[in-house]
Amino acid sequence: MSKKVYFAKSNPKETLQAHTDKLLKNLNILKNLYPNLFINWDILYMLKLVCIYHDMGKINEEFQKMINGNRVKQSLPHGVFSLCFLDTDDLYDEVADRFSTEEKNEEIIEKKTVNLIKILVNAIAYHHEREIPKDYKEIITKNLESLQRQLEGFEYDKININKVKNIDDEYFTSGNRIMPNKDSEIYEKYILIKGLLNRIDYAASAGEEIEVEKENNFLTESLEKLLNEWQKKKSDSSWNELQNYMIENRDENIIAIAQTGMGKTEAGLLWIGDTKGFFILPLKTAINSIYYRVRDGIVKENIEDKVGLLHSDTKDIYIENISESDIFDIYYESTRQLSLPLTICTLDQIFDFVYRYKGFEPKLATLSYSKIVLDEIQMYSPELLAYVIKGLKDITKMGGKFSIITATFPKFIEEFLRKEGIEFKVSPEFTKKDLPLRHRVEVLEEKINSDFIIERYQKNKVLIICNTVKEAQRVFEELLEKIEDKERVHLFHSKFIKKDRKLKEKRILELGSKENKDYGIWVATQVVEASLDIDFDILFTELSDLNGLFQRMGRCYRNRPLQDEITNCYVFIGNDKQKNTGIGSVIDKEIYSLSRDYLKEKLQGSLDEKMKMLAISELYTTEKLEKTEYYGQVKRVLEYLDKIIAYEYEKKDVREMFRDITNYEVIPESRYEENRSEIEKLGEIINLEYTPNLDKESRKKLKREKVLAKIRLKEFTMSVSGYEIDKKALVKSKMLELGNYERIYILECNYSLERGYQKIKIEEETVFLDRCF
Repeated sequence: MSKKVYFAKSNPKETLQAHTDKLLKNLNILKNLYPNLFINWDILYMLKLVCIYHDMGKINEEFQKMINGNRVKQSLPHGVFSLCFLDTDDLYDEVADRFSTEEKNEEIIEKKTVNLIKILVNAIAYHHEREIPKDYKEIITKNLESLQRQLEGFEYDKININKVKNIDDEYFTSGNRIMPNKDSEIYEKYILIKGLLNRIDYAASAGEEIEVEKENNFLTESLEKLLNEWQKKKSDSSWNELQNYMIENRDENIIAIAQTGMGKTEAGLLWIGDTKGFFILPLKTAINSIYYRVRDGIVKENIEDKVGLLHSDTKDIYIENISESDIFDIYYESTRQLSLPLTICTLDQIFDFVYRYKGFEPKLATLSYSKIVLDEIQMYSPELLAYVIKGLKDITKMGGKFSIITATFPKFIEEFLRKEGIEFKVSPEFTKKDLPLRHRVEVLEEKINSDFIIERYQKNKVLIICNTVKEAQRVFEELLEKIEDKERVHLFHSKFIKKDRKLKEKRILELGSKENKDYGIWVATQVVEASLDIDFDILFTELSDLNGLFQRMGRCYRNRPLQDEITNCYVFIGNDKQKNTGIGSVIDKEIYSLSRDYLKEKLQGSLDEKMKMLAISELYTTEKLEKTEYYGQVKRVLEYLDKIIAYEYEKKDVREMFRDITNYEVIPESRYEENRSEIEKLGEIINLEYTPNLDKESRKKLKREKVLAKIRLKEFTMSVSGYEIDKKALVKSKMLELGNYERIYILECNYSLERGYQKIKIEEETVFLDRCF
């Protein structure tokens, strides 16, 4: 009988045997890099079998017609058809025999064997999360004869199959999945097997250049080279107490509390060492900064195989730095597949698995053999903090490790972690020896006063931080009215389009650098709290809460001692008539009130780092916060996450939960009109379709052009919350459509490079929406 050829992939065409060989190659890479994953024989045994059998169902006639260009509706996901090629009777005998070498009790052997086959079968059936019809058994019965014909003439040296058969109900029933509440003892193993199968399969499908994992054999050596460079400049340089502590406790879950300026980034990387690691921060600007620092200052060579950046604007950063199309595609795909040894990322890119949506397993399986560093944890909203706590619980149960490295660590977060049964060590508080005084505080019971600021300006570098964009704009306008050198007064907040925001960020970094002796005034919001490495002479700020205040103070006298008896931090805490802005909306009212009282009573005058750490530990306790809305929200979200039914959500639904779904991506109308021709040309490129006759190189070229066009278009956009716009201004606007799901609105508003976005009220009636492209 002549050999039959069946295809697993269509573009480019790839045989089922060739595709499966790629999976086995990636499995071997994983086994060699992370042998601890395979200490127990059953993990490798199961993974090898699911790799071999997961796509066997693709030999069905429907799939082969479809892959050869015919329009055929699939009656059943190919993963379910794949189960027909598993001889579960032979499999039972082999697995039971293996278990009998380590267990003598026949009932236990039977239970373990059945459970293992359940995991195998379910991982194969659901390796693509597609709906399985209720009448799947009838469909299989109708197709058994056809499958048997297709099997005759199929040759593959990894499989010896002579006959197909229907699925055994003992191991698989549609709608009766392995679930955490019913099958807790096998659920974690199922997550690992299905998650790693998905990782291996995705890598095999992404192209020859993409491997499931790349080895971390560089990080420890790179850090030692960095230390040697320091020693050339200063002979007595060495790792400090914090950094040595992290090296000594690499096998532990750690909460490390250390003063700003003690090298927390290096400490986190030293703790990761030569293992797979994720470095997670709350703000993209901070992530970008650490990515460049690690890339250019520590790793330096072959960065595309070592360190990845993962957030919603990853493509923008990569394409700015990589001109070669092939390298860009491989680097971006490797990052997206979590294949790189070190990934610096936002929480939403990794911790969305807490919703246990369909297809969440690859992330949690990857984190089971990884180390996660979390920085600036105190900056998360109550919802995101709950995701962190639940995520760490799941990760540590699966075998992963975490460290939280922070300048201030609220006590109530530690208590939440302990309530969830998460084990960890808390470090001593690390501070620099002979700690210099950097801040002296004066508290003012009024709203931010522009006259007070102008009196103390005196050609210093002045930073003003407000709680809301509206208040920052008010202060900016007052200063422009009253100050002579108006060109030295600037405004920076989140409501600038990306192009203008980058320019603002560059300018504030220039003035705020230690080397720059120039002067000027920057009015800003919390966008500067923890993301920018700036050092100003005087800080004027509204009170948000103590955590936020200490973050803001870190932008003033950042790494230098305070000379003389001068005050360099002025905190406006409002009064009964003039309250601070944002209280009760962006800032929890009760935490603000507690912070206000504590600040007035204990923190006026000289304020050193130890006093800050003590303040956080005294104020942010469960006892003080358990009646606040913030604490209550963390608790409610944790309870909700515990009640989620696995596989209830789709991944796209969860993306919405990790961001404000009332946000609109907009282009201010004035910017649109100024750049209309360019924007419309970019839209045309983005919406170009791939024609069927397009060759591989032309397809890659067009893909890159579309990516570049989208990045350039996004430079004109900003994100605005629903409550910040008049809905009539939104409905009245034109709309840009980028593909099927992404929309950008042209918004009628006041906008300028100096002031950013300002809401306007629309009086006239709404009109229909006009699509631009």
